Amino acid sequence: MLLGLALQAAVAIASPPFDWSGLPPLRVPRVEARPPVADFVHEEVRAGRCATPQQASVTVDLAVYVTEQGQVRRIVPRAIDCPTVEQYASGVALRSISGKVEPPASAGWHRMAVTFTWR
Repeated sequence: MLLGLALQAAVAIASPPFDWSGLPPLRVPRVEARPPVADFVHEEVRAGRCATPQQASVTVDLAVYVTEQGQVRRIVPRAIDCPTVEQYASGVALRSISGKVEPPASAGWHRMAVTFTWR
């Protein structure tokens, strides 16, 4: 029985829903990565490894699974055709929000974004 409950919990965390528009926003301070944090993303864009319509910024949407205690358990970046930046954004978000997440009413997926800006 305990194994069954553990497996159900693991499945719930496994993947965010297909449609992120219904996810509640994650209640944390805004995350905007400026130089030097954005330098890596700027170099990926400049080198042509990331296709982006904007010249001075990139935004990565993230789905974040948060427990009822406000602990981040998983971060899934939305694909922007640049896997290195998607994963980098997940790491930046985790470092930026750790210990700052307001506990939600119930555990589940939330949405947020990280914007990398340079000049």
